[in-house]
Amino acid sequence: MKTVAVLVLLTFGFVRTAVAADAPKTEAPPTDTVVLEHGKIENAFAKGLPLMVNSSYKIQTGRRVVPGIVEYHAHDTDILYITEGSATVVTGGTLENPKTTGAGEIRGDKITGGTAHKLTKGDIIVIPSGVPHWFTEVSNPCLYLVIKVTK
Repeated sequence: MKTVAVLVLLTFGFVRTAVAADAPKTEAPPTDTVVLEHGKIENAFAKGLPLMVNSSYKIQTGRRVVPGIVEYHAHDTDILYITEGSATVVTGGTLENPKTTGAGEIRGDKITGGTAHKLTKGDIIVIPSGVPHWFTEVSNPCLYLVIKVTK
C-alpha cells in the first residue's frame, strides 16, 4: 500500500512539473526591487532550479554533471555565466532529429557543423534566440547562472 501511495505521489509530481514547464509564462516582471538571498540561490544551484520566471526574463541556475541534449529556443536568448567547473558548448550548425517540446522549444540529438566553445569558471556565453546549443562536455559539477531574455 505504501508503495502505491509513493508511486501516485511521484507520478503527480512528475505530471505537475511537466504541466508547469509547458504552461505559458504570462506573469509580468516585478515593478519593485527584488532581492534573491544567498540561501535560496545556494539551494537552487544544488538542484539546478529556477529563481524567477516572468514574461520578460527568466533567472535560473544550471547544474550539469553529464552532457545534455541539443536545445533551441525561438523566443529566449540565453546568457550563461559559469560559476564553477567547466563545459564545452557547441552552438550554431544544424540540429539533428529535431523534436518540438513546447511553444518555440525544440530538442535534438546532436549538432553538425557547429562551433565548440570551451568555457571555464568566470566565462559568459550569450546564445541568441534561434541558435541551437549543446553541452557536449561538462565537469562534475558544472554550475552556471542562466539569464533568459524573452522576445
